[in-house]
Amino acid sequence: MIKSHSRGVHVPDHDVAVVGGDVWTPSGWIKPGRVLISGEQIVSVDGETDASGASEVIDASGKVVIPGLIDTHSHHRDPGFTHKEDITTASQAAAVGGVTVTVGMPNVDPPTTTADLYKTLIEDQANRSVVDYNHNPSPTNLEEVEKIAALGPLGFKLFMVIDAKRSYPHMPGLGIHDHGNLAQIMEAVASTGLPLMVHPNDQGLFEHVEKSHFEMGLLGPEPYSKAEWMYDGAVWSSAIATLIELQRSIEGPLHVLHMMTDRTVELIRRAKSDGQNITSEVNAFGLFLADWEEVKDRGPYALGRCLKPEWRDALWAGIRDQTIDTLGTDHAPHTIEEKEPGWENMWSAPTGTPQLQHYLMKLLQAVTRGQLTLDDVIRITSVRPAQIFGLYPKKGTIEPGSDADLVIVDLDAEIEVRREDVLSKCGWSPYEGEVLKGVPWMTLLRGKVVAKDGHVTAEPGYGQLATRV
Repeated sequence: MIKSHSRGVHVPDHDVAVVGGDVWTPSGWIKPGRVLISGEQIVSVDGETDASGASEVIDASGKVVIPGLIDTHSHHRDPGFTHKEDITTASQAAAVGGVTVTVGMPNVDPPTTTADLYKTLIEDQANRSVVDYNHNPSPTNLEEVEKIAALGPLGFKLFMVIDAKRSYPHMPGLGIHDHGNLAQIMEAVASTGLPLMVHPNDQGLFEHVEKSHFEMGLLGPEPYSKAEWMYDGAVWSSAIATLIELQRSIEGPLHVLHMMTDRTVELIRRAKSDGQNITSEVNAFGLFLADWEEVKDRGPYALGRCLKPEWRDALWAGIRDQTIDTLGTDHAPHTIEEKEPGWENMWSAPTGTPQLQHYLMKLLQAVTRGQLTLDDVIRITSVRPAQIFGLYPKKGTIEPGSDADLVIVDLDAEIEVRREDVLSKCGWSPYEGEVLKGVPWMTLLRGKVVAKDGHVTAEPGYGQLATRV
């Protein structure tokens, strides 16, 4: 519990003391450990137990203390689609889920393709987020790339996909699949030094796969979810191979999204071994909602895509050997009314699932099952996102001088995911009914408790723009 320390003299450099829990640090775990916080920053991390002099003491005994999570791939739906999510509701779900930095994507309305649009979005969200935030603009307007970069984004986001039977979430004007245009964009972003995040897709092959399904009337959740099994996932691996070859000469930092298959993981592994400046991301749905047994009863409320067992095994292995650098939630809320048509025609329904509130718990469950270690989880959710996107060591770590962004986790606690507890505006979770073991008990952002016991304790507007160090 949180105790008010009433006796003794206040010591300015020890405003808050987190004591008694096992504390992760870059050099290893301190069991038990103590984190002392002054203002918004950590001033000391050690194995002491004395909390005297602190005005507030947080007793973390029996729990673990890890860095706040950084999700660089989240769809806040704000502006333009705020009937299903906005920066406030997304950041509230984030806070309860242990996420202290959430970064949006450009497929909003209007899409963030210019400096003015990026600036307007950031300013509009400044007083509405509970946690720290930023936004990944689109680099499709070449003349705007340098102007946008000067305003403080952590990276740019490019789609190589255009939807066939819907105009959202992969909207016209954002998808680039001509290789010449792709090379120009990669060069423009490389000149800024910022990472280029790319959703890989071989559009020509993808359209052929889709057309064959349309002609045969294969429209339901199962054929949709397994469509890219055709050509053994070449829709993804072909696009990633192209990106790797272009990056080899262009050399700007490339962050490849949506690792899906054994082949995509192997392509990244080889590129890294060749010394290329390439990193990669896996998504929560790929790990937890990509087996048909997990999908069949949820249908459109899980999709996404189904993965072959050997593909999914490759994802877990890629995390463990650090071929896969980050986990991006791909938090993608849609309303129940928008999802329901997917039972009959999944190509007409929007894909994606809300993830911010529960993905840490799903990862902790994977630790319990022996699929990952807790250090793996911390690396892909905090350390590597901070390093790749220029936030480290201000964020993504627990050490003196860093922001006091902490998650205190009770590894033994269990919760049942219930619809009435969902904070995302869409109002549902793909994990409803599941009992998850390993629960974020408390989230601190810059030294302030923003969530405790599943409840948000900070007001919208506490979140700040997360900028590169």
